[in-house]
Amino acid sequence: MSAGNLWFTLLTCALFMGIVAWVSYVKSKNDVSDSAGYFLAGRGLNGTFIAGSLLLTNLSAEQLVGLNGQAYRTNLSNMAWEVTAAIPIIIMGLYLLPRYLGGNFTTLPEFLSKRFDEGVRLYTVILFMLGYVFVTSPSMLYSGAIAVLKLFDVPGIFGISYEQSIWVIVWGIGIIGAAYAIFGGLKAVAISDTLNGVGLLVIGTLVPILGFIWLGGGNFLDGVKELSTNHSDKLNAIGGPEDSVPFGTIFTGMIIANLFYWASNQYVIQRTLGAQNLAEGQKGVIISGFYKLLIPLFMMVPGVIVFHKYGNSLESVDLAYPTLIAEVLPTWLSGIFLAVLLGAVFSSFNSLLNSAATMFALDVYKARFNPKVSDKKLIMVSQWFGTLLALITLFIAPLLMYAPNGLWDLIRKFTGFFNVPIIAIVLVGVLTKYVPAIACKVITIFHVIAYYMIIWGTDQLFGFKWDINFIYVYAILFAVEVAIMLIIGTIKPRSTPFEFKSRAAVEMIPWKYALSSSILLLALVSMTYIVFSPIGLAYAQSIVSPYFWPAIIGVAAIAVFFMFWSVKFWNTRYADYVAKQQLNKEDIKKRGKLVPNIKPAFVKYTNKEV
Repeated sequence: MSAGNLWFTLLTCALFMGIVAWVSYVKSKNDVSDSAGYFLAGRGLNGTFIAGSLLLTNLSAEQLVGLNGQAYRTNLSNMAWEVTAAIPIIIMGLYLLPRYLGGNFTTLPEFLSKRFDEGVRLYTVILFMLGYVFVTSPSMLYSGAIAVLKLFDVPGIFGISYEQSIWVIVWGIGIIGAAYAIFGGLKAVAISDTLNGVGLLVIGTLVPILGFIWLGGGNFLDGVKELSTNHSDKLNAIGGPEDSVPFGTIFTGMIIANLFYWASNQYVIQRTLGAQNLAEGQKGVIISGFYKLLIPLFMMVPGVIVFHKYGNSLESVDLAYPTLIAEVLPTWLSGIFLAVLLGAVFSSFNSLLNSAATMFALDVYKARFNPKVSDKKLIMVSQWFGTLLALITLFIAPLLMYAPNGLWDLIRKFTGFFNVPIIAIVLVGVLTKYVPAIACKVITIFHVIAYYMIIWGTDQLFGFKWDINFIYVYAILFAVEVAIMLIIGTIKPRSTPFEFKSRAAVEMIPWKYALSSSILLLALVSMTYIVFSPIGLAYAQSIVSPYFWPAIIGVAAIAVFFMFWSVKFWNTRYADYVAKQQLNKEDIKKRGKLVPNIKPAFVKYTNKEV
């Protein structure tokens, strides 16, 4: 990169990031004076900001580089991590979100303290903090630094060593991200995420389009034809036993992992808890599922394009996406691309930092040490803890460059220490009334020991290694732990059944398109798998097989049928169900039996806990 191009890239990058920072500041400067404003954006987030923030919180530079590298190396089977997230997203939007908003919760541990006890609250906070501080947060910054280094020759540009480049990038990204989270609160994070998300969608979609033109020698359609007719096995998303994501894991452990991420991971669900009402919260959650369907296009197809041009000649699979960027991205877009790339990294970091500080302030400091703390002091405690956590992360993240080979596989497996027990506790908590708090504590301790023994322990201690994909281990332990909790609930049940208390602070009328949009989303997930399957683009004898169009039309017909029924009959029943969830026993006694035809979709319930 010439000196002139370098300065142009840096200046346009700084300009874009400056605009994002200014808009975020202007839109959020008056919303951080109290705890609801700081931690939940004043409960004023609409569906657009929720969806945009969820998108960029979920996507990162590591995925841009890593998923394209996996597609270059094997096939599209790794898209399952992204596309099948639609299933837990729908469960979150339709079932769990009305519970969270109806209970007026700020954090997931707070919800669990109401369902079980303060001990369970502390257990989950500890699990979250250990995962955030020592795994998720440092790995986000380090992987982002690696992505920037691969896409831009930072050592060569600035004349510094590789190690120095890692430290500079990590601290640069970390400080910017921390500033949003610590001083701006959730609303500043959500706004900046949305603006960067728009840039990511535009640039991310433009790259494969330019890649097709490059592959086709200047003709877009020729590039598409080349991709779909040669090496068609690269477009297969149906993973076999030898792939890192076998197809069977989609219906077992992957659902558990994605359900944890989208329905109980604090730094994801906190955006939805800041929704201005249930309808906007559902809209934001479900729309984010449609965004996930774009992942194969701009996070995997580019890797396949590079394979068609270079074969297996690249030194590292992670060079696939940087190679394509260097070939096709115009210089005038390089600065915006760098800004969006950095935005994707620090958006994930600032979201995690904001949520960790929120949990410490509300679930540790306020709950255990100072229940009557003022909003001003609570915000200050959160900011100091966020600053401390940021500093710890900034020192830990660069040290990952000295870790042994296989670090990323280790990190991905390490999340299994906390995601499975937390989602098991959440689901048992909302689906049962008599399971006691002791059951949660038993399975938490059991899981940590059992998971370690299966993944590493037996090999390290006894020389015996379990030959089983860790995603299947998720499903096995989840089933065992739910069974343990149900057995304890049978042997030693709660003395009184748990009753959900409605304390809704926002309007609890469902989004009128929630059911139909969910059905459409599931249909599009099925169609995506049909497109990238042996009867779709992975068909060897032609562009697609004779079964392709009948399968697509069949799925479309089923979706239209169920969408019609949802609008005609199910919407009112669903709204009635949500309304009944907001009625406490005291209210039901006062009102008498709920009349079936009161059309609760048009009624606002604002019951308070007595």
